[in-house]
Amino acid sequence: MIERKLRRYIVPNILAMVGTSCYVLADTFFIALAQGSDGITALNLVLPLYGLIYALGSMVGIGSATRYALDKAAGVPHYETYFSNSLWWTLLISLPFVILGLVAPGPVLAIMGADETILQVGQDYIRIVLCFAPLFMLNYTFTAFARNDGAPRIAMAATLLSGVFNIFFDYLLMFPLGLGMTGAALATGFSPVVSVCICMLHYASPNNTIHLTKTLPNLGRLIRSCQLGVVAFVGELSSGVTTLVFNLLLLRLGGNVAVAAYGVVANIALVGTCLFNGVSQGLQPLASASHGIQDLDAQRRIYRHAMHMGLSIAVALVAVALFFTPALVAAFNRQQSPELASYAQVGMRLYFPGFLFAGANIIKSGFFSATAQGKESSILALCRGVAAIVAFAFLLSHLWGITGVWLAFPAAELFTLLLGLILTKRPGKQLPQPTTA
Repeated sequence: MIERKLRRYIVPNILAMVGTSCYVLADTFFIALAQGSDGITALNLVLPLYGLIYALGSMVGIGSATRYALDKAAGVPHYETYFSNSLWWTLLISLPFVILGLVAPGPVLAIMGADETILQVGQDYIRIVLCFAPLFMLNYTFTAFARNDGAPRIAMAATLLSGVFNIFFDYLLMFPLGLGMTGAALATGFSPVVSVCICMLHYASPNNTIHLTKTLPNLGRLIRSCQLGVVAFVGELSSGVTTLVFNLLLLRLGGNVAVAAYGVVANIALVGTCLFNGVSQGLQPLASASHGIQDLDAQRRIYRHAMHMGLSIAVALVAVALFFTPALVAAFNRQQSPELASYAQVGMRLYFPGFLFAGANIIKSGFFSATAQGKESSILALCRGVAAIVAFAFLLSHLWGITGVWLAFPAAELFTLLLGLILTKRPGKQLPQPTTA
């Protein structure tokens, strides 16, 4: 039964994404404990770089794995070269980050909006993050290809256990060893090594069908992969773009405390984004395989079931965020700043209802990508992740100040939802609609 198979892929992927969000929350919690609001501000200024690194890694890795699955199902020659091609291009694309980390970490952090106080707190942190960019990016290739090769549980275990490693070493390096934010960066930087090693259990097993091939980097294959990886790229980049724009606006409107408050809201919101990305990425192997053999009924059922799961997650997420707002904010407000608490509590109550629309947008974009509808996928992903969120942030902040910044996320997601409905109503558009079958 297709729904049972779909759950077999989606549930492990959701658990893996929850693991990712948990270690990010733990990172934020420990940094708040060790460095207070200045530490959270420094972390939040670095988040856009994380977003860009993750976005590029996911576009190449997940896009290549999706193209691999589609071409394999359709019997297209040379599908086996996508794994090696993904590794080559990931290493090449990550080199500029390493160079910046070695020669100019301070200027990079200053460009992100850091003043002298934040530079002292965060310069070593950003240096390590940039130098470890190749590991962050390679991790997407190893987990995505394992998932597409029939090993979703190993991909889940890789992500979860790397998160556990990160949390444990966050604490160990930051407190008993006294390394502060440098320790947090080292723990995060080495966590992809754990993930890749666990994925190797699949690649070394008899069930593995993916192998390295003797091939040089191929630009054509990269472009074909990235066309399907745009939704993953924008899904990761959107948090970075949103954070960068919100940081700049909030620095002007409320200073470092407002940025720290957004750091609290953004890191809690990351849990929601991870949950929907789990559904979106989890449906991909089955949707791609069904598209490859032109099984339209299976595609309809996959789309319907994924949307139902997304709606249930959205309702639960918004309810928890609204009912437990003070407690969630207090967990990251270790200095008990009334100003930070006020900003963050209002922000959560205005920001989180946007997930009622965001879930449908993320899942629909993922489905378009998985079924080789790269144009439609790209339009939705770029709208919600870049164009709409930036436009509404500037417009609404001009009208209502900090309140407008918080409202930009739900406004952008609602706009994207309406755009998605227009796209699916176009003549000839074959998006499988929910049925009663």
